[in-house]
Amino acid sequence: MSAGDQRNGGDQEKEPGSLAEVWPEAERAEGLARGAALKWASVVFCRPEHLDRLGHYRKRESQRTASVHTRLKSMVQSYLEGVSWGLEQLRGARAELAEVSQALRRAGLESDGNADGLKSLERLREVSISHRQLLAAVSNLPRLYAVPSMVMETERLVESRRLLEAHARLMDLERWQDDILWQLQGSPGGRLSAEEQQLVEEYFSGVGQLVEALGKELWAVVSSALALARQNPTPFVSAVRIVEREEALDRALLEERGGPQRRPLPPGRPRCWRTSFFQVLEEAVSARFRSVSYLHTRGPGLAGHLSALQHGIMADLATVRHLLEHCVPPHYQLTAAYLRASHNCLHTHLTQVSSWDLESGEIFAVLNWVLHVYNSPDMMGHPELQAEMEREELGPLISAEGLQQLQSKYVQSVRKSVSEWMHKALQVELQDWQRDQEPDTDHEGFYQTSLPTIITQMLEENARVALMIGPSLRDQTIQMGLYEMENLLNRFREALVDFGKEHRRNPSINRNKFYLHYLLASISNCIILKKSTESLQRQQSSRSASQFSRTPPNPLAALDRAVRRACRLVMEQLLLELQPLLPGLLTRPWLLRGDPTPKLCRVVEAHLELYGRVRPPCGQRLQEECQWVLVVEFVRALMQRRFVCRSAEERKQLAQQMIQDEQLFRELFHGVDSEGPLSEVNPLALLPVLADFIRLRDPGMLPLEVSGLAAKYPDISEEHVSVLLDVRGDVCRDVRGAVLDLLEQSAAPLPAGYRPIFTDILVPPATMAFCLPTAKCA
Repeated sequence: MSAGDQRNGGDQEKEPGSLAEVWPEAERAEGLARGAALKWASVVFCRPEHLDRLGHYRKRESQRTASVHTRLKSMVQSYLEGVSWGLEQLRGARAELAEVSQALRRAGLESDGNADGLKSLERLREVSISHRQLLAAVSNLPRLYAVPSMVMETERLVESRRLLEAHARLMDLERWQDDILWQLQGSPGGRLSAEEQQLVEEYFSGVGQLVEALGKELWAVVSSALALARQNPTPFVSAVRIVEREEALDRALLEERGGPQRRPLPPGRPRCWRTSFFQVLEEAVSARFRSVSYLHTRGPGLAGHLSALQHGIMADLATVRHLLEHCVPPHYQLTAAYLRASHNCLHTHLTQVSSWDLESGEIFAVLNWVLHVYNSPDMMGHPELQAEMEREELGPLISAEGLQQLQSKYVQSVRKSVSEWMHKALQVELQDWQRDQEPDTDHEGFYQTSLPTIITQMLEENARVALMIGPSLRDQTIQMGLYEMENLLNRFREALVDFGKEHRRNPSINRNKFYLHYLLASISNCIILKKSTESLQRQQSSRSASQFSRTPPNPLAALDRAVRRACRLVMEQLLLELQPLLPGLLTRPWLLRGDPTPKLCRVVEAHLELYGRVRPPCGQRLQEECQWVLVVEFVRALMQRRFVCRSAEERKQLAQQMIQDEQLFRELFHGVDSEGPLSEVNPLALLPVLADFIRLRDPGMLPLEVSGLAAKYPDISEEHVSVLLDVRGDVCRDVRGAVLDLLEQSAAPLPAGYRPIFTDILVPPATMAFCLPTAKCA
């Protein structure tokens, strides 16, 4: 470090009372400055040859330091001058404040000295007020003397309903009262004392009573305006003129109150009698509504009550339009006001009626009156009321939510009635099933009972009545009817099941000989109900099913279940009658004499004749089912191994007899279309195929024959083919194995639309040969 640096460092030693102790930040700033200077110097003088420029840098920094010191001195000088000027201003303000304080102190002393002099002026103020009151009393003395007599005369005029004269006297009295109050008040900004106000009010107390009495008479006249209009409308005209006068006075007084004189409103002003006029009119309309008899509004009397309301409203509207409308100013729009009041009263009354526990007929009367009668040309749609209706927008008599609730109540009430009727109709149907006579037939000769007619007429009548209200209610009613139809059909199917169980419980005792006939009549009934159901569904709008319920009714599915149950019971009855004859099929007596095939045909023929009494397409379906049952039972008898051929001649005879039976069956079913939509396979065609299989002379051709048989009837199993081979009685083990292997290899899934026939035929297990206990079975 150089000698200069040492000297400078020595100058920075801390001494008591130095700058570093007064301003601690100065020491930190100086340290930062020295560090920055050393950093700068280390960069500039990093080599010895750079020291030649040291004198140049020292001179430049000295000049810069002197310039900074000069600027600092100038700034401090200007700051000190500003502080000096501020101090001078503060001294001048302090001197002025002292002078003001002394002036205020002298004013306070003088005010305290004058306080005793103000007490002598209080007596003068009291005398002035008394003088002003006496002056007002003297100037109004003739009027004050006349007030009691004027009040009494006005009361007599009011009692005799001379309303215009009474109102003129009342206006004079109110004007006198107003003038006196104004004179007592004095200047526009003056105020009355409580004693003055009470004195005037007590003296003119009869005026307020007159206002009340006159108002009572006015509103009585307005309330009876309809009756007065037909007899003598003069009182009503007088009442309207008085209301208009009062409205003019209210406007004038309100204008004076806002004028330059600021005159206060008299007691009881503004009266707003025009508003009261319309309120009284609305109350009068409400009273006329209450005057209509409510004694017979429940039950059948509700429709008469609504009709009475209609005639009463239209008569009153005619009176208002033709008589009262000419007695009021045009801006009153009296007809529109009466319409609005009547509408509001009707809304309140019908809301109350809707909350009652109404029957379906009562709800229909309310809905029909609200939706159709009220807006018809007989009421609000009257041509003479169209202009008024355009000027006056009226809301609905019943809100949309209220209408929906009414419709829901109507549907629920009708549903209860429909459910009861359907239950009764079903009970009557069950009693008809027990009759000892054949069911009734229609003009086409088909069996039927009264059930479908009752149900169809009831549902269609309900839909027709609901349509008189609107399509929405019609759709809800149809939806409800379809639900009840579905419930009825489910109960009907259960009744069919019970009917069949009761018949099968002990058929030899108390057997119903018309059991089958009533089953067929039930099927025809279901077909009629299906047509009625489809007709109701076509009447519904496309969105009704999703609008009213998440799970729409499905009566057609219930109908299909009931028809299938009835058809199954019919087939069970057929099997029951065929059962005694079936064990004789495919036995040696059958092969020799042909028995019991003719008897079977007679039983089936009797059934087919009855099936013709069933409405299409179920009659055709029953005939086809009968054909299937007969073939299935014939093949089942073959699978019982009742007959095993011992020779080729017996196989030939067996095949011929099977073909003869098949011909008898074909003649029996000559009118049955087995290739219709309900059947893809003709069951009778199976018998010749089986006969050819049994008649085949060469056993080696059996695999080919079985292949063709499996192609036509893919549901045939190995057990069925094994029984057929056993019936032939000439098939060796090798051929049997080849046939069964071929059948196993050619097994394929059933094609679409194919109706299995062998699936319903179970093959009984073959009886094993008797074996001795000590011997082994071969």
